[in-house]
Amino acid sequence: MKAWSKFVIPVALFALVLSGCSFGGGKKDLDKNQESTLRVMYYDEGSFFQEYGMVFSALYPNIDIEVINNRSMYTEETKDYDAALVKFMEEKKPDIVMLSSDQYKKLAMDGKLYELDSVIEKEKYDTEGLVPGMLDYLREQGGGKIFGFSPSFYSQVLFYNKDIFDEYKIEYPTDRMSWNEVIQLARRFPTEGEPKERIYGLKMGYNEDLFDIASTFASSEGVSYVNASQKKMTINSDSWRNAFQNALDAINSKALFFESSMYSEDGNMAMGSTYEDYLLRDPFVSGRLAMAIGDNYYINQIKQALENEKIKDQVVKNWDLVTVPVGQQNPDQSTMMGFNNLFSISADSPNKEAAWQFLSYITSDEFSRVKSKSNNYNGMPIRTKYIKDEEGHNYAAFYNLKPSTFNSYKDFEKLPENFWMEFRTATSEELQKVKDNTQSIDEALDILQIRGQEMLEKESPAAPGGAEPANEVNSDSAGESDSVSVEVAR
Repeated sequence: MKAWSKFVIPVALFALVLSGCSFGGGKKDLDKNQESTLRVMYYDEGSFFQEYGMVFSALYPNIDIEVINNRSMYTEETKDYDAALVKFMEEKKPDIVMLSSDQYKKLAMDGKLYELDSVIEKEKYDTEGLVPGMLDYLREQGGGKIFGFSPSFYSQVLFYNKDIFDEYKIEYPTDRMSWNEVIQLARRFPTEGEPKERIYGLKMGYNEDLFDIASTFASSEGVSYVNASQKKMTINSDSWRNAFQNALDAINSKALFFESSMYSEDGNMAMGSTYEDYLLRDPFVSGRLAMAIGDNYYINQIKQALENEKIKDQVVKNWDLVTVPVGQQNPDQSTMMGFNNLFSISADSPNKEAAWQFLSYITSDEFSRVKSKSNNYNGMPIRTKYIKDEEGHNYAAFYNLKPSTFNSYKDFEKLPENFWMEFRTATSEELQKVKDNTQSIDEALDILQIRGQEMLEKESPAAPGGAEPANEVNSDSAGESDSVSVEVAR
């Protein structure tokens, strides 16, 4: 489970001169005839130019962009991806690097990235209209300073079908509802009928995996099941006990819809073979689902179905959206929002002027305007005035919450190599017994605490510096509090 770390715009443009010099004036002062080369670390040259490089190259033909493919870092032999990234930067000398949030934080702390706060202030960079919370998030990840920008963001929201709520005379969901409130709202809808015809209250995942659902609840509260840096299991706690009980109650209520039900045992779509069947495969699109957790792709699905003359009358029309459910401890934060592609300038780059021009471009008002016309297939634009539609849906729900800095996979690279796979196998075995009512949640957590700790104490070839595995079992580490509760009333 180390793959999560593998893959993580014209307005006024500014000149940057460093190492004893200062930034110059605006666009009129830039020398368009001065040739320069900008080396950009990215995973694919074609994708880079399609998303960012073509228009930038047309605007700045004097800047030759060289894309340095970084996929060679991610091989089966690579054990320390942080070290591999630093080595790659030292050898290839990129001016701009595309990073995940974890990589951004690590390199910023290690002095490998150029700090942008003074540039932003001196050049009067337009921060108005940026997604709320983005700069604060980047500062917090950067130890109090900003070391990069993201041209887009990812966010999930809670979609709801107004017609279904009206039919059953149930009040609409609102922003910042807790998981407790949303689950209870879902349980107010009827559960009778055949699976392909009945109404469902809420869709929130792929299948009825008790661990995944409980993890969603726990994550919103900033609760982890393992302290990876200390190699200590933290799953046997009141926080997780509540999360598992709430997840089990939600599953047993029959109010939830799971995507796995749309597929047959051989993995094929189980709801018909025509193109129209495909478009109507999702019960929210076909008007049989009250609420669904989803992102902007959901909007594209609905539009695509509405454009089909054969089925447009069967497609949901009266819908809107609010923020995703939040944790009781963090009601203004979303763990379902993030900035995955962060662009930063290398601290030792000799081409900081051209690099700043590029960062200014991909975060500009004009780039966001153009990006908003592209169905947002690579994330949503960071300028909020372009996050809207003509029908007045509550698109502000995409950015009304601040991105959470909680990372349930923090320091996972320090764990034994097969820990994730082995522990997930254990959770599947023990929690299935809970679902079958042959074992209590308390018994399952006792077993998972012990089995997980045994897995953590295996010698890990990935352990940095030959660190010894921890032997002490402690369920109150990793910032977890047993007082945290996401209790769902029954």
